[in-house]
Amino acid sequence: MKIGRTLVSAEEIDAKLEEMGAAITRDYEGKDLLLVGILKGAFVVMADLARHIALPLEFDFMAVSSYGASTKSSGVVRILKDLDEEIDGRHVLIIEDIIDTGLTLQYLMKNLKVRNPASLKLAALLIKEGVERPPLDVAYEGFHIGPEFVIGYGLDFDGKYRNLPYVAVVDEV
Repeated sequence: MKIGRTLVSAEEIDAKLEEMGAAITRDYEGKDLLLVGILKGAFVVMADLARHIALPLEFDFMAVSSYGASTKSSGVVRILKDLDEEIDGRHVLIIEDIIDTGLTLQYLMKNLKVRNPASLKLAALLIKEGVERPPLDVAYEGFHIGPEFVIGYGLDFDGKYRNLPYVAVVDEV
């Protein structure tokens, strides 16, 4: 695997997360907000985004899989770790690192809606363009990127490269 050009710099990511955090702070003022990170990739985004939200927060995590060791989503979603907290009556904000095919998120949103949250919204750092997907309402958007396979800032290739402080294109697999 060869790391290609930097697509989104660490500075650009921080500025965007600050902007998203300010919007979330405004929208959830006075509400009981639960951030739900989708493991493993979103833990980096969620940690940095949370520091830009000026509200008392709670965190929970879900782990889902649709990639395995591939660079393309398989479309088969498996819940590997469910929520620890009940979300009935809670304001829930799903934090995602990247929206690709949207199949995993579509499944996840349906799964969580039946648990009766007061509200259920989605925040994503990256949204791939040029990919056919079901309609998803992303309340807090970071960057729109092309269909290239990317790594860094929580995104991996075969479990590695999540620790890069920026998002880069993979040149060779």
